[in-house]
Amino acid sequence: MPESRNSNTSGARRFALRRGRWHAKMCAAMGRLDGRVALVTGASRGFGRAIALAFGQEGADVVVNYHTSAAGAAEVVATLEKLGRRALAVKADVAEEREVAALVDATLKRFGRLDVLVNNAGIMDRGLFAEASVATYARMFATNVTGTMLCTRAALPAMIERKYGRIVNLSTQLARAGVGTGGFAAYAATKGAVEALTRALAHELGEHGITVNAIAPGGIDTDMSKAVMTPEYRARRIRELPVRHLGSLDDVAYCALFLADEAGGYLTGQVLQPNGGWVMP
Repeated sequence: MPESRNSNTSGARRFALRRGRWHAKMCAAMGRLDGRVALVTGASRGFGRAIALAFGQEGADVVVNYHTSAAGAAEVVATLEKLGRRALAVKADVAEEREVAALVDATLKRFGRLDVLVNNAGIMDRGLFAEASVATYARMFATNVTGTMLCTRAALPAMIERKYGRIVNLSTQLARAGVGTGGFAAYAATKGAVEALTRALAHELGEHGITVNAIAPGGIDTDMSKAVMTPEYRARRIRELPVRHLGSLDDVAYCALFLADEAGGYLTGQVLQPNGGWVMP
């Protein structure tokens, strides 16, 4: 009898090991966003492009929103399709309610669902607050704040119906710390509004299985940051960072993927800060 029990135990262990190896292989083959549909605004370049491609690599089908860069959006779609994902480019100005409604309608018509929304589209005009025109403020608020609100509101019915959703908003470290010689007050105000909206919506939507979080990057190499950074300012910023280098688009995409994952259902109303240690809460 002792030999029989040992034999059974050894067999059970071998089975458990085989099952563990099979499970590991299956997990490796599956993406974190398999079966999900994501809409990324402003996805033809920069953060949006990096996030859209990261989502595709993890199994999501992606709607690539753009406003002016049709060629950039087409390139992102082609790259996603090479990964074996379904992708769709849709032109829309997120500050225009009718265009946003058409954007979400196109998403649902093509894919039948919407699981993840990334409110990435944004603009930044630098200038001293006392010297910038009201039109400049209004333009940034229309895209950065109203655009985020319109896209979120348009996406909610589909998410509430399925009792599931992940909403990721893009903010900035400039909403949390002054830098350089100024010139970012109006832009920082728009992103401060986005963070306030993020927290408020997290309260409203949690009962529907929807999480709402934000990412506030800082010190990331992008076309937008290069346009406003002088060589001297860039060098000083690098010296100020504990990691002594600027971040990449992939650092931000990683945060978006983390927040979009189904496993992150207990994380809501939060702001992730990929910033190289520049601002520590």
